[in-house]
Amino acid sequence: MAQQDLVALEKKLLEKEERLDAEKQKIEGLRDKLEEQLEKVSSLTPQEARDELLALVEGKEAKAAAKIIKIKEEEAKATADKKAQEILVDSMRHGALSYIPEYTLSIVKITDEDVKGRIIGKEGRNIRAFEQATGVDVDLDEEGVIRLSSFDQVRREIARRSLDKLIKDTRIQPFRIEEIVSQTKEEVDKVMFDEGEKLAHEAGVFNLQKDLLSVLGRFKFRTSFGQNLVVHTLELTKIGMHIAAEVGADVNVVRLGCLFHDIGKVVEGEGSHVKLGVDLLKKFNIPQPIVDCVAQHHEDEPFTSVESVIVHIADQISGARPGARYEDIEEYGKRLTQMEEIAKKFDGVEDAYAFEAGRELRVIINPGVLNDEETTVLAAKIRDEVSKALAVPGEVKVTAIREFRAVSSESS
Repeated sequence: MAQQDLVALEKKLLEKEERLDAEKQKIEGLRDKLEEQLEKVSSLTPQEARDELLALVEGKEAKAAAKIIKIKEEEAKATADKKAQEILVDSMRHGALSYIPEYTLSIVKITDEDVKGRIIGKEGRNIRAFEQATGVDVDLDEEGVIRLSSFDQVRREIARRSLDKLIKDTRIQPFRIEEIVSQTKEEVDKVMFDEGEKLAHEAGVFNLQKDLLSVLGRFKFRTSFGQNLVVHTLELTKIGMHIAAEVGADVNVVRLGCLFHDIGKVVEGEGSHVKLGVDLLKKFNIPQPIVDCVAQHHEDEPFTSVESVIVHIADQISGARPGARYEDIEEYGKRLTQMEEIAKKFDGVEDAYAFEAGRELRVIINPGVLNDEETTVLAAKIRDEVSKALAVPGEVKVTAIREFRAVSSESS
């Protein structure tokens, strides 16, 4: 072999030896690292070693879980709207009632106009006694009918039944009027208890206190925008319960929240029907989650539970659907106009606007006429005057707006 070939071969062998040395050093470095880890592990207790291993595994699995969650969230977003529509449509189908709403009419038909003379009595004593005993106004102007006018529909029902009895009895005199009205009140009280019990049982609620059932029975004689409260309550309860079952909420809380949501509309007192309802339920020691549903169903307070949201949604579906509520458009517009006119009569009022179906009145104040304190007093006066003149149901909210502006400009 030539000298040159030997030199080349020796060079290759040296290169290989250097590479082997490098690999050997690398392996020794890894061995030292492993020994350090082993030394660290050997210093742990069994529980510490187990925890460290679990932490390592959880760290790896968390990434996988996060990826799965993200995928599922994207799938949920893609189908959420469709699923929500299915739930609401199905809920409304379950809420459909099998009977027509009953509207209470305050009209008594007569076949003989001479009856009106007996009702009026000598020098009007009979009609005064009747109006005083029943708390309603009697209108005899229209031929063939007698109209009974009062915002309280229970009073109107007592008056209607009493007048029917008096006409049939023919003995129309102050003492007999008081006797018949007293008997009729007891009769209507029994009717209200029976109707309240029927309503509660229809909604699947049992063992309520008798006094609370009697309050619920007043729903039979109460309408809101032409929609009878019994019908509205049953419809809303069925819708709310179905939604609650679909989304996994507490069905019983929703059931009772829907049943009681408008109970304040048949309670006498100052304040909105929400406040009156909440106060009444607290007197009967109704659980707080149910009271919250009533307090929040018009968003007067922030929602504190999914059940409260469901009661609010069910109320909107039942009340806002086409055909649910009816009110004469001319009368509706006339009432709003009258509210605005009443406010404009007060000194310092520049303009007034009625909102929220006549439940809110916004008044623009002339800042040069009234100060802040006088504006506050005026708002209360307008509220009282509107409530007294128009007998608006519930509480009228008057918002008085007083704004003072000073503008200064300089021309160049």
